[in-house]
Amino acid sequence: MVEATRRATILIVDDIPGNIKILSEILKQEYRILMATSGQDALTRVESSEVDLILLDIIMPQMDGFQVCERLKSSEKHRTIPIIFVTARDDERDEARGLQLGAVDFLTKPVNAPVVRARVNTHLVLKFAQETLLKQNQDLREMAQLREDVDQIIRHDLISPLNAIIGFSDILQDVLEMDDEQKKMCRAVIDSGYKLLDMINLSQQMYKMEKGKYRLKPLAIDLLSMVEKIINTHGIQLQKKGLDVQLFLNGQRVEPQKKFMVFGEELLCYSLLNNLFKNAIEASPEGEVISLFLVQADLAEISLHNVGSVPTAIRETFFDKFSTSGKPGGTGLGTYSAQLMAETQQGSIHLQTSDEEGTLITVRLQPASE
Repeated sequence: MVEATRRATILIVDDIPGNIKILSEILKQEYRILMATSGQDALTRVESSEVDLILLDIIMPQMDGFQVCERLKSSEKHRTIPIIFVTARDDERDEARGLQLGAVDFLTKPVNAPVVRARVNTHLVLKFAQETLLKQNQDLREMAQLREDVDQIIRHDLISPLNAIIGFSDILQDVLEMDDEQKKMCRAVIDSGYKLLDMINLSQQMYKMEKGKYRLKPLAIDLLSMVEKIINTHGIQLQKKGLDVQLFLNGQRVEPQKKFMVFGEELLCYSLLNNLFKNAIEASPEGEVISLFLVQADLAEISLHNVGSVPTAIRETFFDKFSTSGKPGGTGLGTYSAQLMAETQQGSIHLQTSDEEGTLITVRLQPASE
């Protein structure tokens, strides 16, 4: 029989005391039994006691079993109590009506003791399992909320000391006499501080995007100049691996003074493309080529190709949160955040990858005129 943290309580409802006695004798060894001889009495019992399951007669004076069931299922407090109808009637229409009202089962009089025990046990097991799952879900929601609150506090508390690092480094650069190498190192501290500050600010924005609370403020942006800045930012990594970058605009190598306008937010576009370009560098074998294709059509299309392929294990989950495979220090947030930022800007992102063709990631954003 079912085991729980408390002994299960069963309410038997029937206007004939003899029927209640029969069911009580069958179940009293395993369960605590409550009795009611009318519909109103049953509702009173449920209000005053904790009831785990109800065995309910259909044909009763004043308030029949269907009415009792309907009242209980309309109550937020009592709707989860399993109700098994016990009736002498053998009418499929009664059974259909009972199930529509929310009953979980039917027993036919005269009852069979082993069947009664089995049916009661089954529905109590289901009830307690459901209660356990609901409790676990509530615990998980509370843990997730706690984690989000802690993350928000950490982001907020990091900004003050980081501003101090940036500010004092800037002052030292102005007031101290430094040689070129020292100035370079001080400038690197300041630049790194600003990058970290941007990352913290972006993480706060990502939280809002996930919750659907982000307020997009799009402007016309020249994505071509942004891409060129990203390429220059990664110049050292490209040089170390001997990688060549080829940039195409509408099928032609990029010419000076050209522009590629999209409608979006500069920080989101920069972070999105920077993540993808960084991944392409890491995935590319030494001495290979990374190609970027910018195509202006109904949508502004930016495609990035490298000869490395995405590991088979994460191809189906490439844009999922925390999806990573064999990458030292990888968080699995880069491509997830790229997808989030693309979709926040009413765009999309797609992956094509194979061992033969390499990897092509295509981002589509809203076009804008100059």
